[in-house]
Amino acid sequence: MSIFNDMRRVKMALVVIAVVIAGASLIVSNILVRDLMQQERQNMVVWAEAMRALQRADEHTDLSLVLSVINGNNTIPVIVCDASGKILAARNVGLSADSTAMLISMPQTDEQREFLAGLSERVKTMKDEGHTIRLELDEEGSINSRHSYIDVNYEPSVMLQRLQHYPYVQLGIVALFIAVALLALLSSKRAEQNKVWVGLSRETAHQLGTPLSSLMAGIEILKDNYPDDEFLLEMDKDIHRLQLIAERFSKIGATPILKDENLCEVILRATEYVGHRVSDKVSLTTNFPSDSVRAQLNAPLFEWVIENLCKNAIDAMQGVGKITIYVYSSGKYVGIDVSDTGKGIPRKDWTSVFRPGYTTKRRGWGLGLSLAKRIVEEYHKGKIYVKDSVLGQGTTFCILLPR
Repeated sequence: MSIFNDMRRVKMALVVIAVVIAGASLIVSNILVRDLMQQERQNMVVWAEAMRALQRADEHTDLSLVLSVINGNNTIPVIVCDASGKILAARNVGLSADSTAMLISMPQTDEQREFLAGLSERVKTMKDEGHTIRLELDEEGSINSRHSYIDVNYEPSVMLQRLQHYPYVQLGIVALFIAVALLALLSSKRAEQNKVWVGLSRETAHQLGTPLSSLMAGIEILKDNYPDDEFLLEMDKDIHRLQLIAERFSKIGATPILKDENLCEVILRATEYVGHRVSDKVSLTTNFPSDSVRAQLNAPLFEWVIENLCKNAIDAMQGVGKITIYVYSSGKYVGIDVSDTGKGIPRKDWTSVFRPGYTTKRRGWGLGLSLAKRIVEEYHKGKIYVKDSVLGQGTTFCILLPR
């Protein structure tokens, strides 16, 4: 439990660090974009002043510097409109400056009028975003009257727009890379754990096999010599039980053979075994439908699941309480609910209980429910989950098996 919590804290710390780094990256990028936007606005102020100078120019004015400033803008889209909203000039809007000037001043085709309508929509967007510089003018070009003006509308350059979206694209790529790396790491770790799990299970089955063979031979000799001894009958049951355990361990990691089984009979065999080994203070009852319920099962492994759930329930009830097993139909599935009157499970731990190593017992290994989940979901293609749990009242585990 302590190791599990430590690993969980480390994972949470790594996630928090990743979020902080991502947030800091976005903040720095946004600051850079904001500074560049201010710089572009200052450039547009200079460009607008050049337009004002052009409007006020006469035949004696040297326009070389003004035209150099106006023609020097090759990146920022800009559209100049008069007080009535008519487009007077435009730069960097998809056409060259000369082509735009001809388009505005001469009669247009339907396609050209559609292009100008698109420019008008861009002007509206520019104004809504606050990218407008207003120049007050009179008809003679002076700045003394407020009755006439032109609007210099602009939008961020293509490079600045790309820079605005680049941090999010970069973070998306980094997140995707981290996700793929984590999936590969988890997959590799899971494969390694599976190898250890399978190797340990098969080695256990192998180690049990040799002494079991000797015990079976010995019990047969004793039966011949003492045919009426009741203890030999119980010993024979225990040896067959050990055989079943060895068979279960040998099946871990291999593809189990599923057979059409009577589900209720399989559950009864498991509950009878558990019931004979608990005190009278534990009530173990079953609630089966009147009709036979059949499912594709590997009986030895599925009995193991029911036994594990019952044993966990007994531990949760501290040896005093009631266990009830319900079997019912649920759409495409057959449902099995195992309910107890134990201490319950906190909601935050409903999924954690199936993780290897999770246990609330001092001497527990935390493998029972993990094993049950593996048998139900990987071998029987079903589902197992905590259906309901109330602290101090009990827990219900649900198993769904495909029909």
